[in-house]
Amino acid sequence: MRILHTADWHLGKKLDSFSRLEEQILVMNEIVEIAEQEQVDLVLIAGDLFDNFNPSVEAVELFYKTLKRLSNNGKRPVVAISGNHDSPNLIDAPDPLARECGIILIGHPNAKVQEFELNDFKISKSIEGMIELKLNNYDFPVRLLHTPYANEIRLKQYLGENKEDALNEILAINWKTIADNHCDKNGVNLLMAHLYMNQRGAEILEEPEGEKPIKIGNADMIFSEAIPPQIQYTALGHLHGFKNIGTREKPVIYSSSPLCYSFSEAGQTKYVSIIEAQPNENVSYHQIELKNGKPLIRKTFDEVNNAVEWLNNHQNALVELTLESDTFLKAEDRKLIYQSHSGIIHLIPKVKNQAIETVEYKFADQTKDIKELFVDYFKSKNGNQEPNDEMKDLFNEILNS
Repeated sequence: MRILHTADWHLGKKLDSFSRLEEQILVMNEIVEIAEQEQVDLVLIAGDLFDNFNPSVEAVELFYKTLKRLSNNGKRPVVAISGNHDSPNLIDAPDPLARECGIILIGHPNAKVQEFELNDFKISKSIEGMIELKLNNYDFPVRLLHTPYANEIRLKQYLGENKEDALNEILAINWKTIADNHCDKNGVNLLMAHLYMNQRGAEILEEPEGEKPIKIGNADMIFSEAIPPQIQYTALGHLHGFKNIGTREKPVIYSSSPLCYSFSEAGQTKYVSIIEAQPNENVSYHQIELKNGKPLIRKTFDEVNNAVEWLNNHQNALVELTLESDTFLKAEDRKLIYQSHSGIIHLIPKVKNQAIETVEYKFADQTKDIKELFVDYFKSKNGNQEPNDEMKDLFNEILNS
């Protein structure tokens, strides 16, 4: 059995004010093409389907169209869970219609999915937190433990959390109970979750820059030792870089986001994972690199003309540009930079450190004019360097507005 694992689509996401929708359309097409080329039997999408609780109409349309294509019009089961960016109610809402297309949407932790049957597969068993799928082409079932993002409130509601119990312990007990009762050696046993998970004692994995963090200290960290031994592959979402925190024999995989969504991801290669699984055997898996999406590049220059030349030669990139200079960036230089490239997300002017006498202004001399006070304040914060004329003009504009 061949399974495709992807996660963290973040449909509708913008980079600052720059829309990524065109790139997302291309990479969704690419994922559909991979599913067809690899002839996968099952698709798992491990959360953060959208970028926020109220996605745009265009993002929602792209999501449903992509799922319908991935399902091959109901011939291939597609299972998607919510992440910390998703509204669980929004994910659950189209479930009755989605089932007709072979799509299983799970918004809340410990949900019980309604059983149904189509021409090519059926949900043969469903309990809270697990479904068993039976595909006509295989004489063994697939058991999937599913845990959408579970914050404290949802855990208390769905898993009966006590205040003194750690999140790790609650989920470990819940997964073990399900696996012990329903995951024998006669089927393929999988776990899909959108959580911050790591090996105990391993180096901390950084959450994506600009993302809503779900790890606060160790309170919301799930250790991979909580995964029951019956589970052959764990499909994770949340971290945007590909990572196996398990072993080759028992992979615990962050498959990566399909695009670079922050400059901390600049240079990352993005993937989907293809798993080959059968009962009572170690799975094998490989990554397939995703080719679509603009590269994100951080660059630093100390000369405007060099920056403009580089920008002209990298028109397809999205850029965070730092410009170091001895004085503050002039308006004409800023204009020249922006005219040379349409994908500048951040322009960061940086005044080089200079050996200038440090002056402390402990008290404001209130006998001075407010414009003079502004100059004193600016000098106190910028190594005794006076604001240039453009800065003074801007301050005057603010005063007069």
